[in-house]
Amino acid sequence: MPGDLSRGEMPYRVLGRTGEQVSTIGLGGWHLGLSHVDQALSVRIVREAIDRGINFLDNSWDYNGGESEIRMGAALKNGYRQKAFVMTKIDGRSKAEATRQLNESLRRLGTDCIDLVQHHEVIRFEDPHRIFDEEGANAALVEGRQAGKLRYIGFTGHKDPRIHLHMLEVADEAGFAFDTVQMPLNVMDAHYRSFERLVLPELVKRNSGVLGMKSLANGVILKSGAVTAIECLHYSLSLPTSVVITGIDSLECLEQAFEAARTFRTMDDAQRGALLAKTARAAAHGDFEPFKTTSIFDATASNPAWLGDEPKRVQQLMSE
Repeated sequence: MPGDLSRGEMPYRVLGRTGEQVSTIGLGGWHLGLSHVDQALSVRIVREAIDRGINFLDNSWDYNGGESEIRMGAALKNGYRQKAFVMTKIDGRSKAEATRQLNESLRRLGTDCIDLVQHHEVIRFEDPHRIFDEEGANAALVEGRQAGKLRYIGFTGHKDPRIHLHMLEVADEAGFAFDTVQMPLNVMDAHYRSFERLVLPELVKRNSGVLGMKSLANGVILKSGAVTAIECLHYSLSLPTSVVITGIDSLECLEQAFEAARTFRTMDDAQRGALLAKTARAAAHGDFEPFKTTSIFDATASNPAWLGDEPKRVQQLMSE
């Protein structure tokens, strides 16, 4: 996009009002802990990505039982931590559970301070009020920021753009402004329950850092036969994103990310329209965005204990 900076092989953009410079493509952390990726390969992927200009690293407390954070922590040793902008996510909705998860992430990642911590999987309309309860998770992150354990706070979700808008409304009511928001932004999303159409303009207006994910939907979008991987990445990069996060589980996928960066030119309306026309039929009912239409991607639904206890005041009301 106009104004992109360049560092190594990777263009950089500004992360909203934080002023941080981050690589336009971010390395997704989930793939680093998969069974077919051993620790040696995951460390090599992270370090080669950083050496070549990717500085934005995505992760989450729950990815692969913590293995993704452990492997990233190993990769960040020997001076690599200072070269990276590290993001992770926590699932806890209660202050106590969020604090526990934050401290565990710090230990696994081998750092005293995480650059960005996000509330993960805001996929229910009740999540925002739990997070912003007096004893909710956001209180834990604000305290963590004051203690120097993290620098910025954001939230993520993949289910419904209206839940994202509700999260922003509840935050406004609490007098809190998120530094970043992460959401699906891809060639299919524009047609179905669209974050691009409903949430993205609001984030641009707020000057929030926009983190695009599910650009390939773990390869599911490619199974439509409508678009190539490079077209998918170029589409997402053409949106007003700070970072487009993509999963990388091999050196070939890493090279694909750099090829997308090298060959990227902002799409004009005609180019975007052509891609959207090619994907309209496949995208109409969300079949290639199963994170919206099924519970397969809803880790906290399968593991409700990760959320922590319901607010005490609600429990007291129920017991009266």
